[in-house]
Amino acid sequence: MTATSQASFSVKIPPKKPTNAERRSREYLTPHEVDQVIAAARKVGRHSTRDAALILFMYRHGLRVAEAVSLRWDAINLQEGLLHVHRIKNGQPAVHPLRGPEIRALRQLRRHYPDTPYLFVSERGGPLTDRAVRHIVLRAGESAGLTFPIHPHMLRHACGFYLANKGIDTRAIQQYLGHRNIQHTVRYTSLTPHRFTDFWHD
Repeated sequence: MTATSQASFSVKIPPKKPTNAERRSREYLTPHEVDQVIAAARKVGRHSTRDAALILFMYRHGLRVAEAVSLRWDAINLQEGLLHVHRIKNGQPAVHPLRGPEIRALRQLRRHYPDTPYLFVSERGGPLTDRAVRHIVLRAGESAGLTFPIHPHMLRHACGFYLANKGIDTRAIQQYLGHRNIQHTVRYTSLTPHRFTDFWHD
């Protein structure tokens, strides 16, 4: 085989994509960072009300992308302040209380998007796609000035770590996040710094 024919069969190896660990030091956001991301989402794009509410709900209720985009108004009881959460991946469903920030966000959504069964809709009136949610969250993180790229599942992790840091019982966090296996919940409580508070007395 000639050098010319050998060259024609050469294959260019694409550059290796950086791993998550190479792109960021952790896979969750702090409460302060979440507040920054929500505030940034309120200031960018034509659908800032929707985007800020989406991020708020994904954080406060530990929603996966598929759970957020499929969320319908018939799962909301505004009078009693309740959210019926249907989990994917054989997760356990639950009923979550809604607090003031979520209720205000829902009322704003109703005014902006009155004629749709879904909470978070595209310009065509259908549910958002997974890709759209990833873009919304990434853009909000960039607008907030975070030094690392963020993705939607970091909001679910942020919820778990927030509850664990508050000292919420592991079983209660498991039920809140819909984990069928408690080992998926333990990762949040195992990393909470409060267990080490009394290790040093300076």
